Amino acid sequence: MRALCWNGVNELAVETVDDPSLLNPHDVIVRVVLTTTCGSDLHFIDGYLPGMREGDVFGHEFMGEIVEVGSEVTARKVGDRVVVPSFIGCGSCWFCEHELWSSCDTTNPNAELQQPILGYPTGGIYGYTHPFGGYQGSHAQYVRVPFGDVNCFTIPEGITDEQALFLSDAVPTGLMGADFCDIAPGDTVAVWGSGGVGLMAGHTARLLGAGQVVVVDRYPERLALARKQFGAETIDYTTVDSVPEAIREMTGGRGPDACIEAVGMEAHGTGLQQIYDRAKQLLRLETDRATPLREAIIACRKGGVVSVLGVYGVTDKFPMGVVTNKGLTIRSSQQHGQRYVPRMFDYIQQGDLDPSYLITHDMPLEDAVRGYDIFKNKREGCIRAVFRP
Repeated sequence: MRALCWNGVNELAVETVDDPSLLNPHDVIVRVVLTTTCGSDLHFIDGYLPGMREGDVFGHEFMGEIVEVGSEVTARKVGDRVVVPSFIGCGSCWFCEHELWSSCDTTNPNAELQQPILGYPTGGIYGYTHPFGGYQGSHAQYVRVPFGDVNCFTIPEGITDEQALFLSDAVPTGLMGADFCDIAPGDTVAVWGSGGVGLMAGHTARLLGAGQVVVVDRYPERLALARKQFGAETIDYTTVDSVPEAIREMTGGRGPDACIEAVGMEAHGTGLQQIYDRAKQLLRLETDRATPLREAIIACRKGGVVSVLGVYGVTDKFPMGVVTNKGLTIRSSQQHGQRYVPRMFDYIQQGDLDPSYLITHDMPLEDAVRGYDIFKNKREGCIRAVFRP
């Protein structure tokens, strides 16, 4: 089959690789219909996350059709049109039973690579380094899905492939971030980043009852989309002296009730802090450029919630004193997609959400290297590039 492979830092190629096969009786094989770029892929493409090996197939956000099932798969069948959350759950460990799906104790066969750093391993994820399981990813014609009954969700009639695609990662990640905020009717929620996850976080915050959503970014087309799709107020951080001060003015001096950070370790900023972070990151003295995370903590009202969705490694100058003295609650996780899929189906069927507006570039898998170049460098107004294997 054809697949997009990682061959080194910023070295990608579409190559012919072996088709996946059933390894366990609970596996299914999915023919990938749509798969999409994700900002978290850029962290290992750029060499900031270790653990990729030459020839690895990557990609973790996808939907498709089941073409083969293992002997112990009972709830899914060949021909089902399905969407698959990016983190893999087993459905029976303590963490899955408590709907903490990305913390599954069963699905990461390389737990020993994570444990020295994290203390306890995460669940496995498709196409996202060997410490996260070493699974082959979704930027391919076919992908093996372990625990098919648990991880494949049959897409209802009336929901298009394009709408279902983002229920794999962008929508549940954004919805989880908004859910973490414990939004009360009328609350103000500020979101840093208006890529796919940030837009979904802001959009679902509105669906959960937020009266005011403020989105911070620097790209006019993304900020315009936030205003159009869910009535956000927006801040272009390159045009203000201080984002926290700008948000303070927009919230009557109190600050937002909750802040969602949806950028991650390769964030951009302005001023001396950006120069400091970028220099240390280039020298590999730290992994993160964390301006949005710091700003979210400073901007949040006293007693508020900071929900962190961006992927981080080792963050320098973390303002823990601000967290303590303001009485903030910080909530974070990799996404628990399986928890949210039924609710997301309802949002789409009710007409409350159509995540297909994230698609700005639609192309065959053979053009995936160009797609990632456009996506990474945010050229041509790219929010998400979608590949059709």
